Amino acid sequence: MSGSKFHASRRSAVDPFLAMEVLKAAGDREAAGHHVVHMEVGQPGAPAPRPVLAAARAALKDGRFRYTDALGIRALRERIAAHYGEAYGTEVAADRIAVTTGSSAGFNLAFLAAFDPGNRIALATPGYPAYRNLLGALGLEVVNIETSADSGYVMTPEMLVAAHERAPLAGVLIASPGNPTGTVMHPDALRTLVQTAERLGIRFISDEIYHGLVYAGIAETALKHARHAIVVNSFSKYYCMTGWRIGWMVLPEDLVRPIERIAQNLYISAPDISQRAAVAAFDATEELEAVKAGYAANRQLLLDKLPAIGFDDFFPVDGAFYVYASVRRFSNDSVDFTRRMLDEAGVAATPGPDFDRERGHAWMRFSFAGTGEDMAEAVARLGRWLG
Repeated sequence: MSGSKFHASRRSAVDPFLAMEVLKAAGDREAAGHHVVHMEVGQPGAPAPRPVLAAARAALKDGRFRYTDALGIRALRERIAAHYGEAYGTEVAADRIAVTTGSSAGFNLAFLAAFDPGNRIALATPGYPAYRNLLGALGLEVVNIETSADSGYVMTPEMLVAAHERAPLAGVLIASPGNPTGTVMHPDALRTLVQTAERLGIRFISDEIYHGLVYAGIAETALKHARHAIVVNSFSKYYCMTGWRIGWMVLPEDLVRPIERIAQNLYISAPDISQRAAVAAFDATEELEAVKAGYAANRQLLLDKLPAIGFDDFFPVDGAFYVYASVRRFSNDSVDFTRRMLDEAGVAATPGPDFDRERGHAWMRFSFAGTGEDMAEAVARLGRWLG
């Protein structure tokens, strides 16, 4: 109503998540009858693995879905804990596992439980925009630390120390493999950064949702190096379960009960059916590795073909399923460039300001999580459009 005294809160004035804005625009084009090749979101092209689907069907036959414990069903927490021994040789108690409604809820819980309004949290840029936007909505100050080729596009201990000396930091959040860059931290680099944070009294949060999707290097868990680290992971990426909205956290003992209390009030629990199905995800390794081989083939296709089209400057594609490429040859405004690319070539990708407010206008992100057929079609369309 015009002239209303009511208005949205200041905390709601966060930047839009541009990847989702592009997805919406792509959906509008599809509704109008156009075919779009989707490279804008990290959406696996494969369905959930067969054991997961079988577990979900069995749960549906039972038909009784209830609230669960806020931290998740015991069977899933125990299976996640066992995974750390199998994958990393690291012992984790099931009591330290919290099952969440996707990794997004995990970050919300972590920020609420570990930090107070006004605390300063360091993030590497380029980086996942929802970190920045959620921290801002919660009244936390984001400290962007620019990475470059000189540092291998990762945050270094020296960068962290310098930021902490300018004004004390309460936390630091690192993703390896990273989004949008795909950069994987060397285990020694991760260890030194974690130990530096611990020495300075800075809470370390490790985003490990792309673990399992590494093509060059090793993705190590921060749990090997930090007693007080918070690890966030998800069944969305490697396990191909985005729409199931199921993830997990590994918590230091001092945060287990605070996280539980907040989760009880914010979410009650993650979806019962998704939790039951997720237990079976760890039994699908052979199937999931075949999916990963498809990503590897998509990656190689883009690495081979993009330079010939004109995208010859991009970050190392060590892991995840993204290519973060420069658009300088074509435009100094990647928001406009990706809009025209969608409208004129029918290929959807995400503009760089989503990930880096200062330098992102010169960059864009391609996701190669789709099918091989989609990647080949995208390359052909882009070649015709730019040729």
